[in-house]
Amino acid sequence: MNRPRYVPDEPIAAIATALAPGAIGIVRASGKNSITLFSRIFSRAEAVMRAPGNSLVHGWIVNPALPEKERRIDEVMAAVYRSPRSFTGEDMVEIFCHGGISVVTAVFSLLLENGFRKAERGEFTFRAYVNGKTDLTRAEAVKEIIDSKTDSSRSRAAGRLCGSLFNQIDSVKKLILDTLSAIEVEIEYPEDEETVSDSFDPSFLEQAQKQLSDLASSWRAEKIYQDGAKVVLCGKTNAGKSSLFNSLLKEERAIVSSTEGTTRDWLESWADFSGIPVRLFDTAGIRSTDDAVEAKGVELAKDLSAGADVILYLVDASAGISADDISFMESHPAVPLILVLNKCDKAEISNVTEMKKAWRETAAVSAKSGAGIESLILKIKKLILGTEFTEREQAGLGSERQKNSVEEALERITHALEISRTASYGLDAVVQDLEDALASLGEVTGEVSPDDVLETIFSRFCVGK
Repeated sequence: MNRPRYVPDEPIAAIATALAPGAIGIVRASGKNSITLFSRIFSRAEAVMRAPGNSLVHGWIVNPALPEKERRIDEVMAAVYRSPRSFTGEDMVEIFCHGGISVVTAVFSLLLENGFRKAERGEFTFRAYVNGKTDLTRAEAVKEIIDSKTDSSRSRAAGRLCGSLFNQIDSVKKLILDTLSAIEVEIEYPEDEETVSDSFDPSFLEQAQKQLSDLASSWRAEKIYQDGAKVVLCGKTNAGKSSLFNSLLKEERAIVSSTEGTTRDWLESWADFSGIPVRLFDTAGIRSTDDAVEAKGVELAKDLSAGADVILYLVDASAGISADDISFMESHPAVPLILVLNKCDKAEISNVTEMKKAWRETAAVSAKSGAGIESLILKIKKLILGTEFTEREQAGLGSERQKNSVEEALERITHALEISRTASYGLDAVVQDLEDALASLGEVTGEVSPDDVLETIFSRFCVGK
């Protein structure tokens, strides 16, 4: 992959809104002399040059290279930000123009013709980072918010953007630094220079170990909230899969018919399952068929089921469970599976109770009336999250990069505690472990980060952010 090459201070510009017709389009610019360069294409040049930071100036974007009658491009509002009180920490201008594609591209092209270069992916956020306006945990949270698929995933990312993860890491670092200070005293005034056993209070390190362990374990759930889970609807023909698919989506996406084999291919859509983004699949009915197209759909259903995070296997509760149903459910031991007894409103209560004994995870619903749907969603959420089902009040990790660095720090803290309880190591061994732990935590927040790591992180952002 070709990584972007970021050059601080250079005047840069980018279109910051989707390039599609809309009410407003935004073009942003940042860098050394960016306000002066912008004034060359603004009808009220002196007004924008005199404008204080965090202010708006009304005027026209003009092309000075054209005849006077043809110069005006669009009537705009220009937001002026002055260093260091801006998102990037540099002088900035954001141009609010009309949202037509032609207008936005014309304004952007004019900036490029007058001293700006096209911004790389994530370059505005990169400059905010290098200028001390943000740390890496907050910077990564910006992309998380943009990519969030549910209110819960957005809220978790917003917590990191507010500094929850940075503060948690900072708290752990303080515990480590306090321990190092105590060790320094012991080194200066030792009672026994040969051992570290009982030479300092390990309680701070034990607190740090617990906090890092909690952070490391948070990644599994956070990744699910970011990337989503795959839930596949399976079952025989006419079990009600398409009806349940529509009910879970709260919209009519799949064709519902009493004719067997109506769904011959799979349908897919994103859904919000109590805050978890879910890719929900409706599949062809499981049965033997001579129809080549339908048979292909059945095979696809089996393949999708094998790669699912949760399978919802539907049975018509009014018809009962067959040996083929049990055979299919038992053929997927590695995937969590919920036996969904559909049309429960048409079945005898005693029969539904008896059928629930056929599988460890069951749910009784009516896809037509919506009965039992919320309970089913909660059950799915519990299966997806597992031990992480309880909502966290503390900060969680936002990327695998953060997880790896936290695990490295946890490993060093754990080792430091282990050797502190023996009589065969000197204090310098503990100090080395703690310094390594601090370095790993510095990678999380960006205090210590190689250039290639930074380029990889910011190259995943969209242009203009």
